[in-house]
Amino acid sequence: MTDLKVRRPAVSGQFYPGDASSLSRDVRQYMDEATLPDDLGAVRAVIAPHAGYVYSGPTAGHAFKALEGGPDRPWTVFLMGPAHRVPIGSVALGAYSAFRTPLGSVPVATDRVAALLDASALYTRSSQAHGPEHCLEVELPFLQVALAEFDLVPMLFGRTDPAQVAADLFDRIGEEDLIVVSSDLSHYHGYDQARRLDRSLLDAVLAGDKRGVLGGEACGQMPVVALMAVAEEKGWSPHLLDYRTSGDTAGTKGQVVGYAAVAYTA
Repeated sequence: MTDLKVRRPAVSGQFYPGDASSLSRDVRQYMDEATLPDDLGAVRAVIAPHAGYVYSGPTAGHAFKALEGGPDRPWTVFLMGPAHRVPIGSVALGAYSAFRTPLGSVPVATDRVAALLDASALYTRSSQAHGPEHCLEVELPFLQVALAEFDLVPMLFGRTDPAQVAADLFDRIGEEDLIVVSSDLSHYHGYDQARRLDRSLLDAVLAGDKRGVLGGEACGQMPVVALMAVAEEKGWSPHLLDYRTSGDTAGTKGQVVGYAAVAYTA
């Protein structure tokens, strides 16, 4: 753990603004424009989308506004998403001391990462998977605006059993830890079909139906199901905060991508 590198942004200036002032302004606006239920409760985890901000930023704003309302304390965020670009057969944690964005560097909880690697073959370093990946990176500026102080356990899911990952995490997730799952929903269907597919998957999430989620369409199915299993064990309840598609934000309605914000509360 002595030669850890800082993971540099891969999609800054593409998925989100590359300069700090524009980025913080946009994230703050997405969060300020989000509306939440008055009685949401203590938020322990969220699901948020990871497309370009012009498409998914309004929905992501709901998820991170929910996190912003929590206690002002140092947090460790278990940030989970799917490996889009490099095939892996486990959960890649990387070999990093920090993740950098235009808003600064987010420290990695290197002790927590080392404990995971030492405990189970479910986890691997595989910085190769993290290097070009966007799904964790795009959540970081939102976290940097929402939380005063936090460090990170970066988790990219490949072809792995989410139930086994959840079973390993049950006792590791404490009162000073949060889970953020990065996932979009259906991809490139017509607007009405996408809404039907997404509604079915979100109904499964809200019902705790893990098999239903695995049978639906979402690029982050594996980390979503892992979160669902952890939430079931800990008694957390899901709440749908926002749903829309790229056809509702900045795209056409011929082929859309679905986005949802879900909060889990204790």
